[in-house]
Amino acid sequence: MSATLEIQGLTVEAKTASGGWNWIVRDVDVCVDRGEVVALIGESGAGKSTVALSALGYARGGCRITSGHVKFGDTDILSLSPAEQRAMRGRRVAYVAQSAAGALNPAITIGDQVAEGLVVHKMAGFREGRRRAVELFRRLDLPQPESLVRRYPHQISGGQQQRIILAMALICSPEVLVLDEPTTALDVTTQIEVLKVVKSVIRNDDSAAIYVSHDLAVVAQIADRIIVMNGGEIVEQGTTHDILTAPREPYTKLLMEAVRPPPRSVICNAPQRAERPVLASPVLAVRDVRASYRKGGFWQGSEAEIDDVLHDIAFSIERSEVVAVVGESGSGKSTLARVIAGLHRPNAGAIDFEGEALAPMVRQRPIERLRQIQLVVQSPDTSLNPTQRIEKVLGRPLDLYFALDAGKRRIRVSDLLRLVGLPAEYTPRYPQQLSGGEKQRVSLARALAADPAVFLCDEVLSSLDTVVAASVLELLKDLQTRLGVAILFISHDLATVASIADRVMVLYAGRICEIGPTEEVFSPPYHPYTALLISSVPELRQGWLEDVLGSGTAAEAVDRNALPGDAGCAFFNRCPLAIDGVCDRKRPPARKVAKDDVVYCHREVADLWDISAAKEKVGHQ
Repeated sequence: MSATLEIQGLTVEAKTASGGWNWIVRDVDVCVDRGEVVALIGESGAGKSTVALSALGYARGGCRITSGHVKFGDTDILSLSPAEQRAMRGRRVAYVAQSAAGALNPAITIGDQVAEGLVVHKMAGFREGRRRAVELFRRLDLPQPESLVRRYPHQISGGQQQRIILAMALICSPEVLVLDEPTTALDVTTQIEVLKVVKSVIRNDDSAAIYVSHDLAVVAQIADRIIVMNGGEIVEQGTTHDILTAPREPYTKLLMEAVRPPPRSVICNAPQRAERPVLASPVLAVRDVRASYRKGGFWQGSEAEIDDVLHDIAFSIERSEVVAVVGESGSGKSTLARVIAGLHRPNAGAIDFEGEALAPMVRQRPIERLRQIQLVVQSPDTSLNPTQRIEKVLGRPLDLYFALDAGKRRIRVSDLLRLVGLPAEYTPRYPQQLSGGEKQRVSLARALAADPAVFLCDEVLSSLDTVVAASVLELLKDLQTRLGVAILFISHDLATVASIADRVMVLYAGRICEIGPTEEVFSPPYHPYTALLISSVPELRQGWLEDVLGSGTAAEAVDRNALPGDAGCAFFNRCPLAIDGVCDRKRPPARKVAKDDVVYCHREVADLWDISAAKEKVGHQ
């Protein structure tokens, strides 16, 4: 029986600055059978996404497919007309993009965007499409699916956006799924549910999938075979078991060595942190900040329903300190960064910089304050101007803050690119000519150009492969220690947080559950929500996902919503240690469970030490 999808001898070229063409993928063969998931792994720029896109007969702007075949059954997609290719895309082969924010139309409601595939392929009308969309949203554990279809992409979190584009790909029940880093933007608990859905679709619908990822722990749960790519060529391939247990090539071994261990192992193996001196005044102080969004959008006026996303958030950051913010999608992490950056007006509270109150909105702040506080967002596709070359992208902050002449600016731009691991030859390129990881490194370089005092990093490593992420992590550590930069580090990667953060703040539904030094937060006794996050971190072994699904962690992780309003503990509906009549009615008190670790919980510290009951409930192995 022939394979569902067969890529033979694929070569893709990219246009150079001089007008010539250089290959970026050469002589690649990929075969995917029904019911099978084939993973493509490798560093950023290795050609993974380029190969994956070719399965739809598509090449990025500035690129062209010069040779090879892409056979879908007996049909060579590359031989079809553009109209015939469009008829296959979405219906028989569907794509899940790495950047949800870049893939969603901000002017169309979520329900209509998901239903559009059914309408275009004449499989259903918009009303039936929206009904099927609601069913898919439930499978993907998206909150309030009936009202979600009426929202716009900017009204939901990045993790929720990622699940929306997965629903868009699944709505027509395609035979082949091309998944390009589909869980990159997801927190660890939501990732469990999405992986479960993908495996269920492949198994129950007898479809096939190409899965592009740099996260080997995730690949271990989803892939049947692994293809390792480097520099546009295949260097090794084999079954998942063989690649994970007995890699042959040095490059594959390098990728394996770069996999970060679980957060507790990072803490145990890390050198003892030096005692931090207590400074008279922190560089940044957030005082009882509250923030919200209007659910229906600004055009609904003052009567629109308010969705509270931050509740009385208070913390500070000292110079040379890294404070990490962790929590599930929708917990308010990115909103907090936007409030600090002056991009979202808080309802209450204040933010101080070096002892002086900051104006709430960015337009009210002097240019020196803009320079000193820099934000790097999760999706470079929404922050990089696609019409500007990299030289101009990086040169703009240099012109704005330092007024460098052309020669010095050109030298500084090259230095910034090298600082984030990119060659100076990238300066004439446009963002769409770069991989997702390369674009994120350009975003980091642009923020570094301002020489900031406070660095707001919102999931800056999520689109980077493990090797490049490790180098960027070292860069951030160097900025922290050598230049005294304070860093607010937002991430769902708990292992990375354990390796870089001095303190950790755990957010749930816009409220602080726990805050303290990293080694204390990641050591028992935990807040029950912290315990859930730690138990949901994937392990680099096959079968981990099935163990978690069989133990109940997935149900506790995603099956229940937060307790609304200010009364009670927001985690009550999901907490294995909840006390009826107390946790659902009273705000939890602050309890010091270690030297500097504060947990907001009704349970006594002695109860929290009895973690065995919580671990059994959340499926911790």
